Amino acid sequence: MRLRHIEIFEAIRRTGSLTQAAAALHITQPAASKLLASAEAQLGFKLFDRVKGRLVATREADILTPEVARLNQDLDSVRRLAASLRDRPHAHLRLGCAPALGLGLLPGVVRDSRQARPGLTFDIHTHHSAELTRGMLTRELDLAVTFDTRDTPGLARIELGHTELVHLSRRPGRGPLALADIAGDDLILLDASDASGALLQMALDAQGLDPRAAVRVQTHYVACALAEAGAGDAIIDAVTAQAMQRPGMCLRRLTPALRVPISVLAREQDPLSALHRDLIDRLRAACEASQAALAP
Repeated sequence: MRLRHIEIFEAIRRTGSLTQAAAALHITQPAASKLLASAEAQLGFKLFDRVKGRLVATREADILTPEVARLNQDLDSVRRLAASLRDRPHAHLRLGCAPALGLGLLPGVVRDSRQARPGLTFDIHTHHSAELTRGMLTRELDLAVTFDTRDTPGLARIELGHTELVHLSRRPGRGPLALADIAGDDLILLDASDASGALLQMALDAQGLDPRAAVRVQTHYVACALAEAGAGDAIIDAVTAQAMQRPGMCLRRLTPALRVPISVLAREQDPLSALHRDLIDRLRAACEASQAALAP
């Protein structure tokens, strides 16, 4: 299918009408009909049947729909990027980040960056580590902020600083907690496939502890929300805990501290622009401020 075929397919699927699809694409109805016929001839099967005056997707079209929708989204992303490069050259960043960092670290950095550089625009994608790495390798992202510490050929890792795992609970308390002190509690734990979850599991194994996991989650802020609801006590990164701590919730550090590195992924062969370096400096400062704000 050509790009124009994808456009007519999506327009008809959304509107159910050849006339409305033509209007959406700013072409005439005969031109839209010709495009549809061309797409069906190239594919070798019908895409739509007429049912009670509306065009309804065939079984084959339904099977194609998820992939076509993905391609159409990619096309929209290219258009937005092209428009940004035309109107604001060198002032657009496609930034990826772990969901937890998107909630707790990124908002203030993006705000300050846009205030310092009027016209700067962002596309922000929140993904887990594997998707961030893939986005960097396929050049869908310019930079990615991650907890992951694994090295990937072709990508450079720039250290920003660290956060640490903390205990978040509705139960009052003061001072640091040892893992042995909470091993018997109902805990909300991060899945071991997460970098922070893997770090916690290694620490538990080293101390011979096997705590009861009331709930296992893959996302730090979901763990926080569950703790706030009283579903258990969460062990999550301090950046997310600080962002989501609500009145009545108690944040306590762990002893010994379990440090979680935070870094930026960049492509080894691409020189960092002044815009990239400025963003990295702001992210590093935000990491330091978050760590300094933790109670002793």
